[in-house]
Amino acid sequence: MPVDLKVPEMGESVTEVYIGQWWKKEGDQVEQDDVLVELESEKATLDLRAPAAGVLTKILKNSGEEAEVGEVIGQIDEAATQKAPKKSASRAEQKEEKSTTEKQPADEPKAAADDKTVAKETDKKADQKSANAKPKVALQRANEAAESGVLLSPKSVESNREEERVVMSPIRRRIASRLVNAQRNAALLTTFNEIDMSAVKQLRAQHGEAFKERHRVRLGFMPFFVKAAVEALRLFPELNAMIDGDDIVYRRYYDIGVAISSDKGLVVPVLRDADRMSFAQIEQAIEDLSKRARSGELKVEELHGGTFTITNGGVFGSLLSTPIVNPPQSGVLGMHAIQNRPIAVDNQIVIRPMMYVALSYDHRTVDGREAVTFLRRIKETIEEPARLLIDA
Repeated sequence: MPVDLKVPEMGESVTEVYIGQWWKKEGDQVEQDDVLVELESEKATLDLRAPAAGVLTKILKNSGEEAEVGEVIGQIDEAATQKAPKKSASRAEQKEEKSTTEKQPADEPKAAADDKTVAKETDKKADQKSANAKPKVALQRANEAAESGVLLSPKSVESNREEERVVMSPIRRRIASRLVNAQRNAALLTTFNEIDMSAVKQLRAQHGEAFKERHRVRLGFMPFFVKAAVEALRLFPELNAMIDGDDIVYRRYYDIGVAISSDKGLVVPVLRDADRMSFAQIEQAIEDLSKRARSGELKVEELHGGTFTITNGGVFGSLLSTPIVNPPQSGVLGMHAIQNRPIAVDNQIVIRPMMYVALSYDHRTVDGREAVTFLRRIKETIEEPARLLIDA
């Protein structure tokens, strides 16, 4: 009896997926837990694995097509199970094997391959010669036209004006939809401040090596901001709340989303109960989430349910921006690049490493006074990180 390959549940509100790369083709032997196909939803990418060993007899949905949750996209025939089971290949190994097979067919004679290489090089040189000649011909024609007083049509001068049309992925469509809806449905405002990063940089310089040696992870800036955000959220619960119909829901837990850039777009995995995490646990969690975000291995539940978000545009060199709130949250903190700038300290001009920070908030839930004071609390905590230890 055939085993159906169904699109699994991929999180709240997800109803359809985009069929990515099939790593097996019809007629291939598969083992249980082999990666068969990549499924991409509006929130995450998921590998669909074989529920049983056998032969992949049918592929009902091809790469690039869409399928609904619960829909059958293929079938496995268990009756054709291999007699000598092979070791299940990892996704990376399957990719490498597929790439190698496509590049060099096993049954192609070496002499034929060499002949093709020579022919390819000859064609390449001919194409290069032709390409080099084109600008000269175009220039000569232009000069001749100028001398005769004739104006050339733009079409008469060869140019490369190629276009490429690519279907927007579900994740990118979802990002676009959420950003537009956030602007349309929430009363968004942004307040700014700047932070002197001298104290944090000094702590990292003093304890960074010992921290890395003990915890096997570098000490970055994010743990300081996560801890500072949690403390500020405790004082100003409006920033940790959400609107549900006519009610405001105040969350007494602190699940901090950390925005991470990946090849498929911006994703925001969540640090659950960030208030209970140590600096090392925060860094280790962010490092792990970042790696899996870029390899497409994040789980759906890791992207759902944050209460507040932190995004760091400074890693790309951004000096100042207005981040957009991630609904149904009420606030997002934007970090930016650190620059040495002259500032006034005790009536003296000094050079300090400064960072602009931005807090975007939903004015339906948060008043300006709370927003400004919240961001000032972030500033005070980062500039005097000892506050994190003495709860001042």
